[in-house]
Amino acid sequence: MAEEENDVYFFEGVEKLLEVWFAESSTGTGDLRNISRSDWENLLGHVKCEIISFKKNDLIDAFLLSESSMFVSRRRWILKTCGTTTPLKCLDQLLKLAAEQGYTVITDIFYSRKNFTKPEVQNAPHRGFYEEVHYLDTLFPEGRSYCLGSINQECWYLYTFSKPEVKALSDVIVEEAIVKDSAEPDQTIEILMQNLDTEIMDCFSKTKYTTGQEATIATGIEQILPDMLIDDFLFDPCGYSMNGINERGEYMTIHITPEEKFSYVSFESNVALDNYTKLINQVIKTFKPGKFIVTIFANKSSLAYETMKELEIKYSTLSNWQRNDMQCCNFPLYNLLFAQYSRKLDSSST
Repeated sequence: MAEEENDVYFFEGVEKLLEVWFAESSTGTGDLRNISRSDWENLLGHVKCEIISFKKNDLIDAFLLSESSMFVSRRRWILKTCGTTTPLKCLDQLLKLAAEQGYTVITDIFYSRKNFTKPEVQNAPHRGFYEEVHYLDTLFPEGRSYCLGSINQECWYLYTFSKPEVKALSDVIVEEAIVKDSAEPDQTIEILMQNLDTEIMDCFSKTKYTTGQEATIATGIEQILPDMLIDDFLFDPCGYSMNGINERGEYMTIHITPEEKFSYVSFESNVALDNYTKLINQVIKTFKPGKFIVTIFANKSSLAYETMKELEIKYSTLSNWQRNDMQCCNFPLYNLLFAQYSRKLDSSST
């Protein structure tokens, strides 16, 4: 069939992002980074991807995968995968491995993704958001699901579950407890880009460069957040992935599907800034998309928490971009900004 033939040449660049935070272990000595490489490889087998490279420092481990990335900190775990991977299928295994480190309570879980270009090629439980929600609800009955943007056009799905971390007042069982109000700053910015500049996308093909480092330098990716230690990879015949980590335990990751008919680039980082306008401008200048989505999560301890609406006001004044949608959500511990832009089609735009 023609449709099946066409699917051979299609790759789903839209990623599924899964992030899990665990409460402090009872002994205070737990560390997800103590989980062995073989255990991670077994876990990723459920996802249908594998490790191709690895970098670490004193605060974070960064795994470059055959389909995107995995980041592991002491009590936070992040998995971002594209294609037809099945990240939700590894949650049971993750909970078992975390329990071996003394982590038995999840304080926060976030699962998010943009709408798929071709949802029909996905595998269970990712064939639709309702199916994903049903799967997650079996593990987290008190979870909540949301859709931001236009449900019949471009949208972004989110599933979240939060449980305040509780500490006992003494070694005996007591009724009162101290609730930790998210004292550790946390923020994530994600920029999802489509309709990319073809000349820039050509840089992420083996016909132009032979290594990921060459593509990283030629396109200016290394200048987006210059303090990051970069681990990059250029796929054959095309495609690109990179992880970056710094000494503060912050990360950045970029994944590129360069084929013209379904070009897609994602940028993500948890770098702490009080305003993301400059960073967004740098990313957009690097890849020159025709349209993009920005999402920013920030908790009450984050520098970004009070500045998210200010960011939107400043960025929407740029003359060559049109804001198509913007929504702000207030959760118990986090604020979320969702904004969607497209390049204006007028004589002054390029």
